Amino acid sequence: ILDFTRLICGSARTLALTVCSAAIGGTFQYGYNISIINAPTSYIQSFINHTYMERWGSGLESSQVTLLWTLIVSAFSLGGLLGALLAGPMAVRFGRKKSLLLNNSFLLIGAVLVLTCKLAKAFEVIIVSRFLVGINSGVSMNVQPMYFGESAPKRLRGAVAFSSAVFTAFGIFFGQVVGLTELLGSEPLWPYLLASNALPGLIQLMALPWFPESPRYLLIDQGDREACIQALRRLRGGEVPTLEMEEMLEEQQQMSAAIKCGSVASAKTPWSLFKDRDLQYQLRTVMIASSGMMLCGNDSIYFYASYIFQEAGIPPEKIQYVTIGTGASELTASILSTLLIERVGRRYLLIGGYSLMICWTIVFTVTLILQSHGVAGMPYLSMACVFAYILSFGLGPAGVTGILPAEIFDQAARPAAYMIAGSLMWFSLFLVGMLFPFIVNGLGNYCFLPFLVVCLVSAVVLGLILPETKGKTLAQITAEFDRKNRGRGIERFDGQGNELEQYQLGQECSFTTMPHDPDPIHKNGN
Repeated sequence: ILDFTRLICGSARTLALTVCSAAIGGTFQYGYNISIINAPTSYIQSFINHTYMERWGSGLESSQVTLLWTLIVSAFSLGGLLGALLAGPMAVRFGRKKSLLLNNSFLLIGAVLVLTCKLAKAFEVIIVSRFLVGINSGVSMNVQPMYFGESAPKRLRGAVAFSSAVFTAFGIFFGQVVGLTELLGSEPLWPYLLASNALPGLIQLMALPWFPESPRYLLIDQGDREACIQALRRLRGGEVPTLEMEEMLEEQQQMSAAIKCGSVASAKTPWSLFKDRDLQYQLRTVMIASSGMMLCGNDSIYFYASYIFQEAGIPPEKIQYVTIGTGASELTASILSTLLIERVGRRYLLIGGYSLMICWTIVFTVTLILQSHGVAGMPYLSMACVFAYILSFGLGPAGVTGILPAEIFDQAARPAAYMIAGSLMWFSLFLVGMLFPFIVNGLGNYCFLPFLVVCLVSAVVLGLILPETKGKTLAQITAEFDRKNRGRGIERFDGQGNELEQYQLGQECSFTTMPHDPDPIHKNGN
């Protein structure tokens, strides 16, 4: 909190405004588009049935309407999967800032399509619209953290990184408020509710061009030293930090030298990451954490909040107000997570979050069973369990999962690791979106038990393979994973934990053996 206050009030005001301009069209959109689809559920289902009846003269069965509804919901996840795969090439070709700006084209086209669905009398238009909105979210969820991490100074990098989770939670909360029947959640206005995501996109298109591109992208990827200095001067309040500039120049030189001597590739592909046995435990960690984050059922609460609270016995006229509490819970949890992450550590927050979710799942299931037997007060206890479940998710998996690839993979493997993690997250979200309505219909009071299994497996496996990364360098973290990767890595530390200058097996050159230029900034303009 103190770091974020300095970010707003200190010399890095441009950085703070850059963060807000990028996030309003980035992770905010992801949270907002998850939540706004909940309010018009019944209206869209009626529109589907009415449209089908006008075309073919007969209505659809309830199960058929449910299937089409899940296609609309899951189109967002499929679009996100495609967006996650597009994010890397876009970020390299167009840059971080331009990728975020171009990404709004998917959003604006989707908004226009959904506004014409009633005029066209075609529910298929809604499916296409949600698919395009999903692409927008998939791109921004990968490019925005990259942009933030490369633009922030070291002392503020934690606060800036976790602002992504805060904006996601704020988007969820704001979407729930806008979806109230008193605002845009009524039957005549639901197309405008689904198209309202264009407004944050337009704000980003007007605001973000005024702010600089990522300095690291300008220097390391584009080789434009002068543009990098100008960007740093704006982001750092008028001064170019000498140490930070030297660090970037040294990284540029080291990466070039390592590529020339063949010790590392310029960037690993997902396939090469799967084949690299020296990274198998790192890859397993990211895959399990990313899949568990989406398969644990938290986002299904936002997609199908009305179903869940209906099962909990909440009166229909009060469900929309209760749903706002879920967004408020995750917003609160995201703020608390920023306070705890550097004190408690990543591993304990992640495992602790899943453990608490297991407990609340058991309590929630018991309350639903007691409610079916007429025990008084159970609906409100069920509602409290849902809020506690979301709060536990926000404290652990939601805040930690996204930073794991950055902490346990090096520069060459990190893009591929994020691509794999993002693809698994969106595919898992698609599965939950497709299956959860049928889980509710089939299991009834036991509908959360599959998520209990996911949380249990995630907690146990991550507890066994994930070391604590708080306060450790990449070399220290890699050494701990090397001990798990079938002893293929060479020990990098002595008995007292001091770093040793030794190499990975098969490595022919090391950054630690390269000569250091005492004045890299003024060396022939390089």
